[in-house]
Amino acid sequence: MLVQKLRLQRGWSQSQLAELSGLSTRTIQRIERGQAASTETLKSLASVFEIDFSQLTSEPEMKTVTPSAIEEQLALSYVRKVKGFYIHLVQYVLVISLLALLNFVINPTRLWFFWAAFGWGIGIMAHALAVFELIPFFGPEWEKRQVEKRLGRLL
Repeated sequence: MLVQKLRLQRGWSQSQLAELSGLSTRTIQRIERGQAASTETLKSLASVFEIDFSQLTSEPEMKTVTPSAIEEQLALSYVRKVKGFYIHLVQYVLVISLLALLNFVINPTRLWFFWAAFGWGIGIMAHALAVFELIPFFGPEWEKRQVEKRLGRLL
């Protein structure tokens, strides 16, 4: 089995796997790209994944990239972007709520927290537009046209 597949099945990042196995993140990256690993490294990974060492050593040298694997990577990338947006949104709500509370306690006659809410709100809107591709100008089709143009395939 592939190290990356095992890692993703458990929902671990490369740095989490590195910490659990006692290896460096760079080593994990090299192994996931298909570079050879030492016996000790593979034994360490096998113990973390709780699998037999032979399953990691019988891994094929050449990885074939299938369309389903590409789709899986694209879906994972999109989910991470959406997760990042929601984390950003929760941070916004919590911090602005705290600022509003502080504003009402210290000086309720002058509502200054609206300025912070407005400024950061613009950032939240920009993040949402980028993640959910609500502006078609710089979406996937535009990127594809630019790549084709750059490669000289589109006149």
